Order: sequence, then structure tokens, then C-alpha cells
Amino acid sequence: MEMIKKILVPIDFSDYSKNALKYAAQFAQKFNAKIFLIYVVEPMIYPADFSMGQVAIPSTDIDLHARAEEELKKLAIEFIKSNLEVETMIRTGKPFVEINDTAKEKDVDLIIIATHGHTGVEHLLFGSTAEKVVRKAPCPVLTLREPIKGFMFKGN
Repeated sequence: MEMIKKILVPIDFSDYSKNALKYAAQFAQKFNAKIFLIYVVEPMIYPADFSMGQVAIPSTDIDLHARAEEELKKLAIEFIKSNLEVETMIRTGKPFVEINDTAKEKDVDLIIIATHGHTGVEHLLFGSTAEKVVRKAPCPVLTLREPIKGFMFKGN
């Protein structure tokens, strides 16, 4: 069996994704794997005028990217041991597309992603990024739904 050397962890700054990062950090420690943290900014699209179609509003993108990069670095310092290599990245687009494209680009061995556990109408309205990642991923995907059986978060 090939060793796991690169792990991609999508973050949306929810408690679910932070707990997935805690899990991934301990998992990565076992394999001495590099962790890639990714946050995806979905561009805001507004129907400005019927003749123009949809228009993207990039005005807050720069500020959002800077804040997200800062927050990702804080999470990396807080949850990942210093002996592990970490790379943070911000992408813009549809989350599942960007996550899977990054997995291909970085040639990751595993994606560890939290699922929010939406069901019924919530699932129909919001869909599931995790589900779409699983369907199109170029590598194995470990989805985590809380509570994570057999896993105790250190410090909680």
C-alpha cells in the first residue's frame, strides 16, 4: 500500500470543518504527511440587468481573500504540529470544482472533508459540497460527520 504523503483539507471556517482539520492533523501526524488547507470563495453574482446577464461583484474579493488567508494561517498554527509541512491556499469558484482541481494539481493522496449532515429540504436547497467532491475526486475522500466515532479531540 502506498503511503499517504499529501492531504487536502477544505475549510469553510465552520466548527465542522475545524474539527475535520483537527482529525486531519492527527491523521497526517501518523504518516508525516503534508497538509494543504484550502478555502474557496464563491463569487457573488447579481442579476444587474436583463440585457447584461449576471454580473460578478469583485469589490470585496480582495479583502475576503486577505482575511481568509490570515484565518487559515491561524488555524494551521493552532491545530497542526510544527513538524508537519502546511500550505494554505485561497481559490475562487465553485467549492467542489476548486477542491477537486486543487487535488489534481497538487497530486494529493487523500481529501479529508467535513459534511454538515444536511438532510431533506436543506440538502435539496444547499446541496452537499462533500458529496460532489466524493463523486468527482481524483483520489480517495474521507468524509467526517459529527460526532466522529472513536475520535476524541484533544483540548475539548
